[in-house]
Amino acid sequence: MKTDRDYMQLALDLAASAKGNTNPNPLVGAVLVKDGVIIGTGLHRKAGEPHAEVHAFKMAGEQAEGATLYVTLEPCSHFGKTPPCANLVKESKVARVIVAMQDPNPSVAGRGIQLLRDAGIEVEVGLLEQQARKVNERFIHNMVTERPFVVSKFAMTLDGKIAAHNGHSQWITSEAARADVHELRHEVDGILVGVNTVLKDNPQLTTRLKNRNGRNPVRVVLDSALQTPLEAQIAMTTEARTVIVTSFDASNEKKVALEKQGVVILQVSKTENGLDLDAVLKALYSFGITHLLVEGGGAVNASFLRSGLIDQYIVYVAPKVLGGARSIPPFTGEDVDSIDLAAQLQFEEVTQIGPDLRIIAYPKQVNENA
Repeated sequence: MKTDRDYMQLALDLAASAKGNTNPNPLVGAVLVKDGVIIGTGLHRKAGEPHAEVHAFKMAGEQAEGATLYVTLEPCSHFGKTPPCANLVKESKVARVIVAMQDPNPSVAGRGIQLLRDAGIEVEVGLLEQQARKVNERFIHNMVTERPFVVSKFAMTLDGKIAAHNGHSQWITSEAARADVHELRHEVDGILVGVNTVLKDNPQLTTRLKNRNGRNPVRVVLDSALQTPLEAQIAMTTEARTVIVTSFDASNEKKVALEKQGVVILQVSKTENGLDLDAVLKALYSFGITHLLVEGGGAVNASFLRSGLIDQYIVYVAPKVLGGARSIPPFTGEDVDSIDLAAQLQFEEVTQIGPDLRIIAYPKQVNENA
């Protein structure tokens, strides 16, 4: 006999299956059950398309009356690109609604739940809430901070090196790990590097998946002096969009030349340590980037770390030891004098991918307050 938890878990699995496709919207799954039988399921597949509840009720039809709806996020109560789902749920005459978590969006924030209760529908909130929050960590972060969810991704050897002393880094990890990175790129809105990576590696920064087309994130380059060559691969914008974030004193002539090639130029203020990263993230969020993968070198990684702007770490560790006093670590910048000053993290997941390990970790204070 299946329980409420089983049905909610199914709804969460449905929601998670659309990861990377719904941004900036949340991931949502819905399951309708009547007399122990699933009569409708749905998920939000893509921003601008019908929400999960719509699909579930369409499948159930008239059987929805008297049923129980399991939904991973509070039904919306406001008009956006689609009508409010709370009205649809109310009109369906379901007997009970079980919601995993309240919507953090200030436009909703409990209004959908109250609308249903005012209509005489029994509503329970909080079943598998932590799992639901995990599925929508990016969306929750967006609503609370109004900036992208920032992921620091890098590959390193067992002794913590991302490149040899001369900058050579291909390839630290296996083909299996690199394929996993492309799956990750498929899920995010933007991928960010510093201009030094562009000058040294001339990367494509696109998504390349086996047996299917991947979604290319917006390519973002931090380039305070607009050094990006016009012939760089990221300056060719037919395959993917490119945004260069630069300073207000950058060359206007170079700015115009890049814009003619389709590159979007965003200008922000500088600090003594380079571009103002708070302003960078605010500009990128306004541009529509809600989930940002930082694939920079040691200097870029260090600037995000120093600013306290990394929300998640995804680290691939190869079973190799490079050694050497001048080999390059994933974070450079200023030295600290005590282990007590190290950024405190919490490991959440360790997975073996081919011969390599993938570690997912979070800043400890963020994880504790989630």
